[in-house]
Amino acid sequence: MTLLISLLILISIAVSLFLLFPKAGRKSWEALVPGYNLYIWLKVIQKPWWYLILLLFPGVNLLMLAVMCVNLATVFNKRSWKDVTLAGFLPFLYLPLLGLNSELKYTPLDLSKKIKRSTAIEWRDAIVFAVVAASIIRTYFMEAYTIPTASMEKSMLVGDYLFVSKMSYGPKSPQTPLSFPFAHHTMPLTTDVKSYLEWFSLPFFRLPGFGEVERNDVVVFNFPAGDTVMVELQDMTYEQVKRELAFQSKQQDLTRKIQPKNDDYYLKLARDQITRNYTLTVRPVDKRENYIKRCVGVPDDKLEVKSGLLYINDAIAEIPDEFQYNYIVNASERLNKRKLKDEFGINTSDVMQIKGSTAFIIPMTLDNYKNIQEVPQVTGVVPHIKLDQLKNLDHWATRLFIESNPEFYSSYRGVTNRNFPNDNQYDWTEDNFGPVTVPKKGEKIQLDKLNLPIYKRLITIYEGNELTVNGDEISINGNIADSYTFKMNYYFMMGDNRHNSLDSRFWGFVPEDHVVGEAKFIWLSLDKEKGWFDGKIRWQRLFTGIE
Repeated sequence: MTLLISLLILISIAVSLFLLFPKAGRKSWEALVPGYNLYIWLKVIQKPWWYLILLLFPGVNLLMLAVMCVNLATVFNKRSWKDVTLAGFLPFLYLPLLGLNSELKYTPLDLSKKIKRSTAIEWRDAIVFAVVAASIIRTYFMEAYTIPTASMEKSMLVGDYLFVSKMSYGPKSPQTPLSFPFAHHTMPLTTDVKSYLEWFSLPFFRLPGFGEVERNDVVVFNFPAGDTVMVELQDMTYEQVKRELAFQSKQQDLTRKIQPKNDDYYLKLARDQITRNYTLTVRPVDKRENYIKRCVGVPDDKLEVKSGLLYINDAIAEIPDEFQYNYIVNASERLNKRKLKDEFGINTSDVMQIKGSTAFIIPMTLDNYKNIQEVPQVTGVVPHIKLDQLKNLDHWATRLFIESNPEFYSSYRGVTNRNFPNDNQYDWTEDNFGPVTVPKKGEKIQLDKLNLPIYKRLITIYEGNELTVNGDEISINGNIADSYTFKMNYYFMMGDNRHNSLDSRFWGFVPEDHVVGEAKFIWLSLDKEKGWFDGKIRWQRLFTGIE
């Protein structure tokens, strides 16, 4: 469809130039030579030749073509807002009709300068130039991001504003180039109005960069599990909500002493419930939410987490200077959150008191773990390691039900396993995870029903194959398969705030076509828990590099 639409538009533009060039003193045949016709077009509208360079940038070239169409109408004295709008947005219809106008008169730029330009037109031209320049910079060189959550603390803090280099790994061309400038996936001031058109799309293509993703790089990427989104619950994944709703339905049957059905039945109920109660949207790769994590596993790495410690290729992985664990802090009395903030830099919102006690769960760096033990009220500090799925549950009501009814534990596991690969064959948690090998492009693996949950999403969603399972028989694209060769490289991402990060331990690998760029440096940092005259600006973090 994209190819057909593009072909029709190109034919329409070529016809338009064929009709308009003679009116500007050029030859008709010049409109039929690809590439050369663009050069002549620029001469007709009297724009510099280097505009051709801007036409090489996907996404930006569509905006430049619209500008050139408007300029083409302008040199033929079509300057009204109606003409500008039609030339810019419907050139494939407007310009052929313009070429058929026998009374059309060409006015070169040197003559048109004598025509007084209104303030509105001058502002329009300035805005268009600014949009083109900014679009090139943010798409192909550097883009600004902000840190909205605590998943990377203390390496990066909530309220950090940073620049991300697109050149580090090579900028990828827009896959949905027809989009509103500077809007990511929704229009400004809306929550569900798409900022892009999907009927015209481009395949994934990455331009050359300075290097490849390396272990311990801080990477920005499109959220892999963000293809299906509930507009009203965008901070939760569709699969996460589906599993929780499925368990609640199964729990109701168990408490009523009704023989539970298989998990597929409850998952279907959950899907139907989500469809009824929420607005669903499906987003292309480049319009999914931007996440920022540390790359801990590159293609072909063997990765495992044991009792909270990350191992890469059977060796303890490098530990970032400012990474955090959750610790259970036992105290003789209630801790002063303000004092924790001032002395240890611990956000007040991160200090969670355990109900009915003076114990707290607090995310801390290794230095803070050592130093907080010197606080007089603190009687003990231990890591909050999650050994099994029961202790890994987010929903307190679900956890309470399981603890009160241990005979239902096996029933719970089938539908609410929240850690990747979200299958009851794997009882992994964020503190006891794997081992798993990060897939590498061109690598061939053997497939069976045991490892299929790990690779199913890669084979189907990321690499576009149709997969079916019939008993012990696996079929890919209609052919029985006992192996699969990966088409892309993949990466394993984790947050430095290890117990407060939604990362690859929950939704799996990051494909190479989701990688956006490398976080380079912080240009501004604002503490949301402080006022402007109370240390809101973290001056010591301004213009610091990210490691």
